[in-house]
This record gives sequence, C-alpha cells and structure tokens, in this order.
Amino acid sequence: MHTWHALLDLLLPPVCAGCGNPVSREVVLCPACDARLPRLETDCAAPAPLAACTAAVAYRGVTEEWVRRFKHPAVGIAALDISALAVARALILEAAARAPGRAPDLVVPVPPHHQSLRARGFHAAGLLAGTVARAHRVPLRTRALVSRRDTAPQTGLRRAARRRNVRGAFAAHSPLPPRVWVVDDVVTTGSTLAEAARELRRAGAREVVGVCVAATPPSR
Repeated sequence: MHTWHALLDLLLPPVCAGCGNPVSREVVLCPACDARLPRLETDCAAPAPLAACTAAVAYRGVTEEWVRRFKHPAVGIAALDISALAVARALILEAAARAPGRAPDLVVPVPPHHQSLRARGFHAAGLLAGTVARAHRVPLRTRALVSRRDTAPQTGLRRAARRRNVRGAFAAHSPLPPRVWVVDDVVTTGSTLAEAARELRRAGAREVVGVCVAATPPSR
C-alpha cells in the first residue's frame, strides 16, 4: 500500500488535478478549482456507538464527480484515475485533521464484500485509510474489519432501511487498541459506520471515530 502511494507521488505532475494549470507539489488543486469544493462547516452526525464523524466536503456538485472518478474507473488498480485519487487523498487528510481528540492507535477501512472487491479490482476505502495511517504514522489493518455478506446498495434507502441493510454485515478481529479511526469515502446517515463501530467496540476498541471524504444529507 505504501509503495503505491510513493509511486503516485512520483508520477503525478505538479499541475492542478482539475484544470491542469501549474501548482506546487504541496497542493493538488489550484485556488480556483479548490474553491469549487463545497467544504463542510460542521461535523457529521455521529449515530451511536460512533464517538464522532468527520468529513471534508459535502457530497454534491463537483464532489460527486471526483468521488465517481475515484471509485468507478476502469476495472483494476492499474486503471485508477490518478487525478481523482490525488483529490480523494487530499480530502481524506482534511477530514482526518478535523477529527477530535488525539491521533488514533489504529486506522481501519470499511471493508467491501469479496464479490464487490473482485468486481471493482481495488479497495477504495483501503487506499484512503492507507493515506491517513501513513500521514499520522499509525498502524493500518485492512483486515481488522471484514464483510460477512454482500449488502444491497444504500442509495435510495430510508434511514431505518439503511440500518437493517447493514445489520450484522461486519465482523472484527480482536484484540483492538482503544482508539480506532474507521475510514470510508462517503457518509450519509452514518448507518454503515455505526455498524462498523459496533463490531470494532466488541473487539476491544473503546472509541471509534468515522473519517470520510464527503458527507451527504439523508434523502428522507
């Protein structure tokens, strides 16, 4: 995972991922493209047993396009949209910087079911979690949380239906350290993160914080 991130840093030219104008290597987007991102002014709702939930931007407008490009390129990691991955990495670090309290003891991604992983060819949340873990110099465990079953898509479901859809969907491997960050791309109601937090706490975590690229309000 770290090798892939290092390779990305070498391959990505110092131009804006959005418009191609020159930028310094310290930034991904030029000021104009960055200003188009709908930054969040408040933290996300954090349903129990999440201790907190944070995201960098609202899931609307240009954010939706960046997330779509990141999550749904051609099949396989070799076909990843490098510009979209760079933007997603920058935004997940923004979200992590907003997380309350001290740095985590462990970073864990929300896991895809093996069928979804096979179809997509790469672990999107795992790439984001690796970025966070590397930046904070803490361990990453991509298999600390695993998917028990392939759930139906959450899009279009009401809040209660979302909770039912993910109930029992995950299993966590113990023992886990006290403070865990669980990473995903987009949060809506927080049902998926809450179910993940429930399993992580059963495995020993005392505090679980959700960290996401973007947040969207529930449709219902």
